[in-house]
Amino acid sequence: MTTQSTIIEEPKAKPFPMTRMLLYVFLIGFTLIYMSPFFGAIITSLRTQDDITINGFWSIPTVVTYENYPRAWIQGRVNRYLLNSFIITIPALIGTIFLSSLSAFALARYKFPGNQLIYFTYVAGTMLPFQILILPVFLLSNSVGLYNTYWSLIITHVAFQMGFCTFVLRNFMKTLPGEIMDAARIDGASEWGIYWKIVMPLTVPGIAAVATLEFTWIFNDYLWALMLIQDDSIKPVTAGLSTLQGQFITNWPMIVAGALLAALPTLVVFFALQRYFIGGLTLGSGK
Repeated sequence: MTTQSTIIEEPKAKPFPMTRMLLYVFLIGFTLIYMSPFFGAIITSLRTQDDITINGFWSIPTVVTYENYPRAWIQGRVNRYLLNSFIITIPALIGTIFLSSLSAFALARYKFPGNQLIYFTYVAGTMLPFQILILPVFLLSNSVGLYNTYWSLIITHVAFQMGFCTFVLRNFMKTLPGEIMDAARIDGASEWGIYWKIVMPLTVPGIAAVATLEFTWIFNDYLWALMLIQDDSIKPVTAGLSTLQGQFITNWPMIVAGALLAALPTLVVFFALQRYFIGGLTLGSGK
């Protein structure tokens, strides 16, 4: 009796497609082009003003120094400007999330006359260019005594960011099962208890995604800070860095170093909440 041996051939490795390789080359090149301003900013922050003045921006640095960062922090008052940015951003962010979550809860879970009208009003407000409201907001803040105060920026940011936050959180809350809330009502839970103890914990991914975007937008705002704040002592970091530009000469390495320091908080917030960011924006998109 003879046994016939079978030879199992190993699968041959597929050749790397040329189209995929070209795609990778294109994506890497596009990424390098996109990141070139950031790399240029790092190189500029490590140069001296004399080196830039003599050789120009587009030259190989002859001197590398780290003194621009402590100078921007102390002499450029970036430490004070960053503190002002947090004083403005954190209350504005808390107020925006709290008020928009209340309105989103009402629009998502209750049926009443005008529900859709209010919802579409929020959506339409997000499409309105806020630049056309600069003069009315300036006159309003000046007439009520809020001009040149922290509260002028805090209230303005809350008012202008509520539309987008309500839109996102309302769509997120629409996906929550209503049976949970009905069971809570049968057990005697109040509407506030349902909102605070049931809806808000279940909406954490959506809140984290919205909070990441809102922190970045409010922290990086320049236009409203320029229009509503006059004193340098209470300016946020975006408007404060512009005061470092002199009339006849500007220390660009120190300004760029201060700008890089100002970008660190938004990077920290994004990387801390990035696992919620994409999931929070896509959840609820199917309904």
